[in-house]
Amino acid sequence: MKLSHRPLSLALAGSLLAMGGLAQAAEPAQVRFSVPAWPGVTVKTALASTLLETLGYAPQQAELGSTITYQALQQNELDAFLAAWLPAQQGMYDTSFEGEDAKLVDLGNNVDGARLGFAVPTYVYEAGLTSAEDLDKPEFADKLDRTIYSIEVGSGMSDTLNEAVDADTYGLGDWRLSETSTPGMLSAVDSAIDREEWIVFAGWTPHWMNIEYDVRYLDDTQDMWGPEGGRSDVRTLVTRTFAEANPNATRLLDQLSFTADDQSAMIRGFSYEEREPDAVALEWLREHPAETKAFLEGVTTRDGEPAWPVVRQALEIPEA
Repeated sequence: MKLSHRPLSLALAGSLLAMGGLAQAAEPAQVRFSVPAWPGVTVKTALASTLLETLGYAPQQAELGSTITYQALQQNELDAFLAAWLPAQQGMYDTSFEGEDAKLVDLGNNVDGARLGFAVPTYVYEAGLTSAEDLDKPEFADKLDRTIYSIEVGSGMSDTLNEAVDADTYGLGDWRLSETSTPGMLSAVDSAIDREEWIVFAGWTPHWMNIEYDVRYLDDTQDMWGPEGGRSDVRTLVTRTFAEANPNATRLLDQLSFTADDQSAMIRGFSYEEREPDAVALEWLREHPAETKAFLEGVTTRDGEPAWPVVRQALEIPEA
């Protein structure tokens, strides 16, 4: 089962909406996902698409950044987004829900145990650097070359770090941010750990970094990364138009939920082992029949048949 991962511009999204008008006049089939180039949402969306396709829907995936995603959702050029990471995207999220005529619907958190924060190798943590309050102490700051490694400029994490530097949070006003990309940052982490050198970086879970690297997260006493020391929600958003026209598909998306450990394992299969995302998703579904059955509770095919028996047979999932 090969799913589409081609980029989709706003203009093309608009033309697809017009082309899909006839299909939407009856029982809607099209489900248009935004999939930023993040491994977690890539596999999670592949899993949702596998289930939807098995039920008779026509999922499409558009590779878009988070800023464009929120704009496209509000213009009904997309239908669903499984990676509204809060509070990292709080500004864009809040803007999207302003007013009584908000065009988006929040279906809730789909990852239990997600968090953001400063991460260090365990040998650094055991050497005494356990809290962000201690980052700017000379004995630690010098070993870290007053540098924080992070992902691309324009991401929610980048915004948080730049705001912290500007505000001199934790004494970081004179620190340097090395902002590249997730692969670029993790390449630096890998190299440092291989040499047992000191490094601090913007980490998060779920991600395969938490499986492959022996790292610890620093206490975030000022909630710089968000309330409760960086605890995060990863919300599922759909447009109000889609939710009203697709109550069955919306129910399925509403019931998708994963542990951070489960999603880290999926991300490892896709991003670290370089397997196809739909293959990783299918493997997870087959290995987690009880969870898959729960996703499908009360859901039907587009023809009205109970979803679980159809999915179990088509995808060769063991009985839950």
